[in-house]
Amino acid sequence: MQLGKDIAAVVTGGASGLGAATAKALAAKGVRVAILDLNAELGNKLAREISGTFAKCDVTSEASVDAALATARKAHGQERILVNCAGIGIAKRITRRVKETNAIEPHDLASFTKVIQVNLIGTFLMMAKCAVGMQATSPINQDGERGVMICTSSVAAQDGQIGQVAYSASKGGVASMTLPVARDLSRDGIRVMTILPGLFLTPMFGGLSQEAQKSLAASVPFPARLGDPSEYAGLAVYICENRMLNGECIRLDGALRMAPR
Repeated sequence: MQLGKDIAAVVTGGASGLGAATAKALAAKGVRVAILDLNAELGNKLAREISGTFAKCDVTSEASVDAALATARKAHGQERILVNCAGIGIAKRITRRVKETNAIEPHDLASFTKVIQVNLIGTFLMMAKCAVGMQATSPINQDGERGVMICTSSVAAQDGQIGQVAYSASKGGVASMTLPVARDLSRDGIRVMTILPGLFLTPMFGGLSQEAQKSLAASVPFPARLGDPSEYAGLAVYICENRMLNGECIRLDGALRMAPR
């Protein structure tokens, strides 16, 4: 896909972290970017910076997604690019021992379900809704391409650590959807790819001390540092531009393989 002013993109979780970096990178290519996020303050600020559009969106709500996409399409037309960066994480084991009573309790269903709803179901919902719009458009090149969708999984999908049962399950689901959705949409010229980031300096890690960040960085073989969101964004842009990339998951992790804890 040739990126430029004739192309519209939607980025979920676009107000910060990997999503914000991707919104900036696409805008730098001339793409008209709509930022979908729950954080209206950051989302509107970034939208102004990149001459884009912001729409408040809860990716777990069909009504919210429909309204946000309507706002994006009114401003920029039908999106040809979807980048799914909205996500959350928790740290809980499948069971825990209560110190006061020595009783063993299971992982609560509510928090597990929430992670699945945001990370997995939210990704599915955005892809399904955007696919309908993309399928109704005309091809934009000689290959018959109509659009590209990029999802965000995690190395935790393959190397889940202690306490990551919910997060790993959600991100594993995202990775597993990649090929069947790519096959579903192949006849309509819509590509689907997934990035599995390793340890990136996002708001999730921003609250850690410098010492903790150094310790995490030292676990990455090379380069021995936390990833920069711009490196995720650079890969996302490359995926958009390279039409042979389809139905695959790419680890972006500096050769990291997560230890059990």
